[in-house]
Amino acid sequence: SAVVFPNKISTEQQSLMLVKRLLAVAVSCITYLRGIFPESAYGTRYVDDVCVKILREDKNCPGSTQLVKWMLGCYDALQKKYVSLPVYTHPDDPQTITECYHFKFKYTHNGPLLDFSSKNKRNDSTITCADTKKASILLIRKIYVLMQNLSPLPNDVCLTMKLFYYDEVTPSDYQPPGFKEGECEGMIFEGEPMYLNVGEVPTPFHMLKVKVTTEKQRMENVDKSILKHGETNMPLQMLRVDRDDPEE
Repeated sequence: SAVVFPNKISTEQQSLMLVKRLLAVAVSCITYLRGIFPESAYGTRYVDDVCVKILREDKNCPGSTQLVKWMLGCYDALQKKYVSLPVYTHPDDPQTITECYHFKFKYTHNGPLLDFSSKNKRNDSTITCADTKKASILLIRKIYVLMQNLSPLPNDVCLTMKLFYYDEVTPSDYQPPGFKEGECEGMIFEGEPMYLNVGEVPTPFHMLKVKVTTEKQRMENVDKSILKHGETNMPLQMLRVDRDDPEE
């Protein structure tokens, strides 16, 4: 359904629902604008006044149906506070990556207190619905700008979704629906990678961060102004090159 911003996010369940829908919007926008699935695999929805394409199950497109099932598995892990989520495009060899979209989720157990790890610390501030709405709309618009400016992917790419867990809270035998235990032996990036922080969305209970890794050559036609820092007050920084991320 459409992303509706509540007047108040007073419960963790309200926050979770919003984060799930934002994840669906972001993944749908990326796959649509990168030409992963045909037009028939998408419906039209609105986020506030922004028209977006949302992935749906399409009997004529098994790949979109599979991705929808993966997303439902992600929701299960997200609800349990277990997961961090990278989505890859790659050639037939899944160990070689052509592009990566990383969705990182943080959970706070102390209500509306979040550490943004920024120069202007706001970890004693309350996140308002206006903050969440503004950050959400900005994130979606920045995804659109970036995806529309990147040069095309190769014609023969595949799409893979992997889940990385917060080990200290995730049961060792847990696997969400649609997923199985995998090996993480490292990945080889095709070409010279460029790392981009697209943006982040805070709620009183969650933080969603979106990062993109793409081949540097695909960035040649991108307007460099979208890579500059915006305001220093988090979380509304502009898309920027991520050269030094202490969390990684």
